[in-house]
Amino acid sequence: MGSLFPDPDPPRRPLHESIPPLILGTATFNTQYVPNPFDIPALSIVSRALDLGVKAFDTSPYYGPSEIILGNALAHTSITTKHPRSSYFLVTKAGRIAGDEFDYSPAWVRYSVYRSLERLHTQYLDLVYMHDVEFVSPPEVLAAVRELRRLRGEGVIRYVGISGYPVEKLCSLAEMIRRETGEPLDAVLSYGHYTIQNTTLGTSAMAQFERAGVDVVLNASMLGMGLLTTRGADAGPMATWHPSPEGLRQACQDLVPIAVDAGEKLEVVAIRWALDNWSRVGASRGGRTPKLPAGDRVGVSVMGISNVAELEETCRVFQSVIEGLELETSDTDQARRRQWSLDRRQKIHGVVEKMWSVLGQWKDYSWSSPDPGFVNARKPAEVGVTPDDGILIKHAAKSHVRVKVEELPVAAI
Repeated sequence: MGSLFPDPDPPRRPLHESIPPLILGTATFNTQYVPNPFDIPALSIVSRALDLGVKAFDTSPYYGPSEIILGNALAHTSITTKHPRSSYFLVTKAGRIAGDEFDYSPAWVRYSVYRSLERLHTQYLDLVYMHDVEFVSPPEVLAAVRELRRLRGEGVIRYVGISGYPVEKLCSLAEMIRRETGEPLDAVLSYGHYTIQNTTLGTSAMAQFERAGVDVVLNASMLGMGLLTTRGADAGPMATWHPSPEGLRQACQDLVPIAVDAGEKLEVVAIRWALDNWSRVGASRGGRTPKLPAGDRVGVSVMGISNVAELEETCRVFQSVIEGLELETSDTDQARRRQWSLDRRQKIHGVVEKMWSVLGQWKDYSWSSPDPGFVNARKPAEVGVTPDDGILIKHAAKSHVRVKVEELPVAAI
């Protein structure tokens, strides 16, 4: 039965007033995407991102060494001397240990969050998701969210969310959490469901999230985890783990010549279309940017990149998208940029319409997650068992001081 009262002590400021509209995702700092993630120029990427106004970073303990690599970059003196911790937004996840292993017990959630604090060299986390919620039962998700909110009450984290692949599952869990706790989720992260191949995270799903009271819905994996690239999911490390069926992989590769005929690259079309359209479709559950009128919101996107060139190009595209959202103006240069953005939007839409006709049955196709017959590799006797590495003892001895919300960042880019 649902609680008559919300869980105690919610954040004073809604998430949408703090979260930047463009987030740098670091799932790519991982052997799933590159042979040696320690070869990625993480410090250069993080430094350039902050200089460009990208003030948010997303990671997870499931992403191999991603938390460590990102944390070491953020802790470098070249970063700390220019960008204090309160100037950027830090996001991680908990609950997923390996591809087939999950632990959503309160004990493990608490340990995982404390370990993330250590790896990321921070005293607090801005947002923590329960990772890939479709792999465990709803009661497990509920217990984990309650533990995250207890950590929020202790000043360790600021906002609480869930992430996963099946959109309908995310919607139903968001509704359940509000019903059972009396408080809605701050955030839901969906991946691979607002792309040129799959638009399931569209108006009907957004209406469900709105009814569930979710403040911010984020769109990630605009390239379908490599599906929507010139090289495709069959090239590189992704070929060994990508969950898409062969028919979908081939259908996505059939989009490459359509892009070429239009003088484009598939990944350029995919990123522009997703950023442009999600900025509008996701606006009702989006964040804010100072470049739009006060009170206007813009859909929040997570971009995965592995080098500075990709970062700069994505930022340039997103900047152009925002220019297309601006009001008409008498400023000649600004009006020119706005019109260029709108013309670009129209061209990309025409290319994507041709791609949809080629995709056929694969348009809006979602693979099963989890696979039928999935069994959690975490044995019942192991659930809630945490490593004896001193992390829990260290943090239990600390007196966490609540973060002053007004000192934390407002959306920058």
